[in-house]
Amino acid sequence: MTISIEIIGVEPACYRCKETKENAEKAAAKLRAEGQDITIDKLDVMAKSTMDRFGVVRTPALVVNGSIKIMGKVPDPGVIERIVRKEL
Repeated sequence: MTISIEIIGVEPACYRCKETKENAEKAAAKLRAEGQDITIDKLDVMAKSTMDRFGVVRTPALVVNGSIKIMGKVPDPGVIERIVRKEL
């Protein structure tokens, strides 16, 4: 099963959005080492497609398998890892 992680943020990315994506990459690397299939994408908060899917969100936002899990704060890699493990 593939787990999809999406980071919603501004373009160009602000410091907090960059840090959230970096932390997601760290969490994903650990999970991939265990054999999990993880994808990570960055979405522009102002894009019509993002607004149509999620409405108005505070950035950065962390989305896992299409569901917003965290909004408006930067989660550390351990928090992201725990959220993803709940989806397995």
